[in-house]
Amino acid sequence: MAEVKVLGAWPSPFVYRVIWALKHKGVNFEYMEEENLVNNKSKLLLQSNPVHKKVPVFIHDGKPVAESTVILEYIEETWPHNPLLPQDPYERAMTRFWIKLGEDKATSLFFAFFRGVGEDHEKAAKEWKELFQILEKHGLGEKKFFGGEEIGMADLALGSVACWLEILEEAVGVKLIEAINFPRFHQWIQNFKKDPLIKDNIPDHHKLLCFLKNRREAIIAASKAS
Repeated sequence: MAEVKVLGAWPSPFVYRVIWALKHKGVNFEYMEEENLVNNKSKLLLQSNPVHKKVPVFIHDGKPVAESTVILEYIEETWPHNPLLPQDPYERAMTRFWIKLGEDKATSLFFAFFRGVGEDHEKAAKEWKELFQILEKHGLGEKKFFGGEEIGMADLALGSVACWLEILEEAVGVKLIEAINFPRFHQWIQNFKKDPLIKDNIPDHHKLLCFLKNRREAIIAASKAS
């Protein structure tokens, strides 16, 4: 059997996309934590992802693959059982559309909301709410998950950001995802987090909250000093 490794860092939502996909497929893997991504990246990480030098990196039989959504596609093609993508070509295309929207919009907004202060922070919050409306109305609709009745690839891609965003709301002190304003999107997050695959493979809430608070305070302090 080919060796499977995942290079990751516990606070990264993108790393968990890969972990969830492998768990969903029942693929055994070795997880290797990068202890210090800021000052001391491992030799294996630099060799495996020389372009971006970031996690996650997926290594299959010695061959590295970078970028979480690319890794998800690789996992789906390599282990087609328990599919994360629908069989219908149109539905597959729509799944990839929502994944790409998440990459283009949700990821950048996550970091803007995390790092922003003042007007920049307010702008990011406003754009988040506009994105929730789009995802709720056009992506999720009346379905339990973006993948239908079961978690699919779009859920893994968008769910990683959504779960972290809930904790970031607490760290920042600004509520974005309220059930009264986005009932279906809010319920989707609750359904996603309650799934055993997700809830058993997610960082400790308090540990992640402290990490995000400390990182945000450091970023704001550095911006004021510059």
